Amino acid sequence: IIYVISTALSNLMKDGLDVKALQAFRVLRPLRLVSGVPSLQVVLNSILKAMIPLLHIALLGIFVIIIYVIIGLELFSGKMIKTCFDNVTGEISIKGEPHPCGDSGFQCEGVGEVCLLYWDDPNYGIINFDNFGLAMLTVFQCVTNEGWTSVLYNVNDACGNSWPWIYFLSLIILGSFFVLNLVLGVLSGEFSKEREKAKARGDFHKLREKQQIEEDLRGYLDWITQAEDIDPDEGGNQDEDRLGNVLKNI
Repeated sequence: IIYVISTALSNLMKDGLDVKALQAFRVLRPLRLVSGVPSLQVVLNSILKAMIPLLHIALLGIFVIIIYVIIGLELFSGKMIKTCFDNVTGEISIKGEPHPCGDSGFQCEGVGEVCLLYWDDPNYGIINFDNFGLAMLTVFQCVTNEGWTSVLYNVNDACGNSWPWIYFLSLIILGSFFVLNLVLGVLSGEFSKEREKAKARGDFHKLREKQQIEEDLRGYLDWITQAEDIDPDEGGNQDEDRLGNVLKNI
């Protein structure tokens, strides 16, 4: 297939058709070498066969993310929009890095500092649970295990640290470890199936070769036992020729 696509693109270019944007497909030509490496064929076939199961796992992962987004909206919506402001200037306190505050969370302890609304939330207002889209982005970041502890600490500063850890810990276990292990399990299972098929094909070819050799030997023996009376010299030469052919097949 790759060879056909590459050849077709080359012919189109020779005809003068402006397909410069499609020239990138030329990089697929080296993939033709895969046909000569059985182990790579097994790997690629495993990935292709696993596409549909991986799609089902992706749908399951999206379903888990949506569930946690809805829970996060109910629990943390509008909770991280407070931070410490200077009571005199009305600006965000520059003592340390700004972070959320709350009645049951982090308390502004500096002189002249007060916890007020109208902050852009952490990370310039991107990481929060104020709406469905940003909550989806926040949950997805946690599922990737990239910076989820920072989100947890910000929620703890806004709501306290007595119970939010349950939400995030369960999210990491279900959304990250469980789904990731499902992906690895599907790929491993398909790889095992393809490897067994490749081994069965190899054994079949070896058996066919062995049967062919046995048939050649049996035919030669039948020819010897059923041979008619011929000139000894001529017969000897024919015997040697036939024996040589059988040995070549072996």
